[in-house]
Amino acid sequence: TQVSGRGTAFGLHRAMDTAGAVIGILLAYWLVIYYHENYVTVFWLAVIPAAIGVGLLFFITETGGGKTAKKISFAWSQLDCRLRFFLIVTFLFNLGNSSNQFLLVRAGAAGFSAEQVILLYLLMNVSYFVIAYPAGRLSDKIGRRGILVTGYALYGLVYLGFAMVQSTWQMIGLFMVYGCYIGLTEGVEKALLADVAPADQRATIYGLHAMSVGLALLPASVLAGVLWEFFGAAVPFWFGGLTGLLSAAALWLGLRRP
Repeated sequence: TQVSGRGTAFGLHRAMDTAGAVIGILLAYWLVIYYHENYVTVFWLAVIPAAIGVGLLFFITETGGGKTAKKISFAWSQLDCRLRFFLIVTFLFNLGNSSNQFLLVRAGAAGFSAEQVILLYLLMNVSYFVIAYPAGRLSDKIGRRGILVTGYALYGLVYLGFAMVQSTWQMIGLFMVYGCYIGLTEGVEKALLADVAPADQRATIYGLHAMSVGLALLPASVLAGVLWEFFGAAVPFWFGGLTGLLSAAALWLGLRRP
């Protein structure tokens, strides 16, 4: 059952996370210029905020401790049919969703300098930040299905655009729209999982979803690299674009209420 406010909460979470990324990218851009592209120094400096973030986790206290854990019986066949279908589709979708580094390499191959590639990445994250919270709120009002289908379809179209891109302004526009795809899907996916997962197994379902995505992303990037190497830079984006559009169509059909 869709819970009102859940999409808004996840959208806010993704927006705040991405706000930190935007600040980090701005700092990275300044450091690359200041240290004259001495990337080793830049990476070492990046360790500092990461270490601080991990250290702060030790000050977090959890509520509800001391309760006796009950045994959870997990069975794939007992899950909501829409949840099973969504997990399968996201796995197949991510087989065509190679690492974002391929987008950056594509921009570099198109003539963008290292500093300009960082700015493109910044633009993508700004777009993500702007879209994430409104997308979550909208999913509370009109449902998750339409938002996710739109996001997956947008991904497919953007990847087809990366396959055919020919100008600087097209590349800039594609990075901006790609950020919109992430904003439309990241928080809403998590809200959908919470809606259809059994109440006592939500953490398990989140772990299962993350595992399936991780299992798909590694071969996806290897496949993209092989396609790029042997058939040209455009081919992995044709593959990813078609996968995205097929996944959007599958979600539209499979996430209908029983």
